[in-house]
Amino acid sequence: MKLFRLASSSCTQGVCRNASKNFFTTSQTPSSSEITQTNKQALSPTFPTKNEPNSSLYRRISPVGDQDISIVPVLDQWVSEGREVSQRSLNYIIDSLKKYKRFKHALEISEWMTNKRYIPPMKDDIKNRLQLIYKVHGLAKAEEFYDNISHLFKGYDIDTALLYIYSAERSIEKAESVMQRLRSSGRSMTALPYNIMLNLYHNVGNRAKMDALTEEMAKNGIYRDQHSFIPQLNACAAISDIEGLNGTMAEMEADPRVRMDSKMYIFAAKAFLKVGLVEKGLKLMKDAEMAITDKDRDKSLNALHKMYADLGKKDDVYRIWKWLSEKKIYNSGYRRMISSLLRFGDIEGAERVFEEWETKGLSYDFVVSDELIEVYVKKGDLGKAEVLLKLGIEKGGNPTFRTWYCLAIGYLEDGRVAEGVEALKNATFSCRFLPFQEPIKDKLTVILEYVERRRDVEEVAGFMKSVEAEGIFSSTVCGRLLDFITSKTSES
Repeated sequence: MKLFRLASSSCTQGVCRNASKNFFTTSQTPSSSEITQTNKQALSPTFPTKNEPNSSLYRRISPVGDQDISIVPVLDQWVSEGREVSQRSLNYIIDSLKKYKRFKHALEISEWMTNKRYIPPMKDDIKNRLQLIYKVHGLAKAEEFYDNISHLFKGYDIDTALLYIYSAERSIEKAESVMQRLRSSGRSMTALPYNIMLNLYHNVGNRAKMDALTEEMAKNGIYRDQHSFIPQLNACAAISDIEGLNGTMAEMEADPRVRMDSKMYIFAAKAFLKVGLVEKGLKLMKDAEMAITDKDRDKSLNALHKMYADLGKKDDVYRIWKWLSEKKIYNSGYRRMISSLLRFGDIEGAERVFEEWETKGLSYDFVVSDELIEVYVKKGDLGKAEVLLKLGIEKGGNPTFRTWYCLAIGYLEDGRVAEGVEALKNATFSCRFLPFQEPIKDKLTVILEYVERRRDVEEVAGFMKSVEAEGIFSSTVCGRLLDFITSKTSES
């Protein structure tokens, strides 16, 4: 079958200007990536008409999932149609985008509010902006933004947000400096900054400082909430402190102020499973099921679904899937179920779930079909893999790096070297690859350079040996690629 070559999109960093001069000093920070004119035309969001029934600003923003596409034109068009925007509604959209890790788009709205609508930011808006700048642009830009915040807004809440950033960076000295500033602020301390520091000390393995903070909380009458116990559970599990785990669990359940919801039971179950106490872990997972509410249903069920799969509990995986199926399931849920069933070797079950997914009218995402494509390739059933590729493209899906990489291996293993090389080209052109796949993609680029430029055979052979040693390709695949490149060299 003919393979489809993907267009490459070039991504260059642009510049955006920061918030309103009335509240922050103007500074320059990198903005969402600029797209080439050709790709702008291909990727620009489509807009509903003004008279579209039940239209809302969020419904216009939500489909623009690619964060390389700016949503500012969507916001501008909304206003140009004479529609109102409120600070409350925009903050709701920001919060929704954050839940889906669309931090660039959330930051664009935050900046648009002050830069174009001149909506005066409240303290919570500034705190959110600080966190979003860190997520999108990193620590240096977040610190620059913090330094430019008016002293009228700085204080406990903003400093707590900065403390969280330093904790995420594992910057102990800076975090401790901010924590001391909070202690000296004169404001009554809550558990939140202590919990942030407890997580930081756990992440760097400093159990002594965790214990010291816990004692400080008790001395100052700051009760520990559920988030105070999570790093303690993790710390006990990390050193297989079973006595500590049991003691922490007993303390949590005995304290009526600690809310034992499904999330807490799941955290506890993971800790006990980590030290090999499977029966205790399973009991806590059942407790988590009993504690599920409508608010935490989807997140808790998805976590339990994965945990049962990791434990090899196929019946429970199907049971939780049935529970999940009582409401709408999105692409990520179908991918997880298919992946879980394939881990059990249940290919027929995975195919049934895939067929169900196809009937739901969801956007075609190759991340779902990649699970089956990889299995088909490993089993040598290239025909089925090619059918899924063709079907997905026909339905508007864009093959991922993984799609083409798996097919390339299949073709090369099957001796279809020319098709394998073409699939390798498509893999390197794909923008949809995960960070851990980048080194592999770089290796494929070098291989393709050898194919195109017909380099010295000994140099090629040495490079192919390194590719085999790193497990990127099998010896069979490396041998066939080397033969293909050698034959091209001799022809030139």
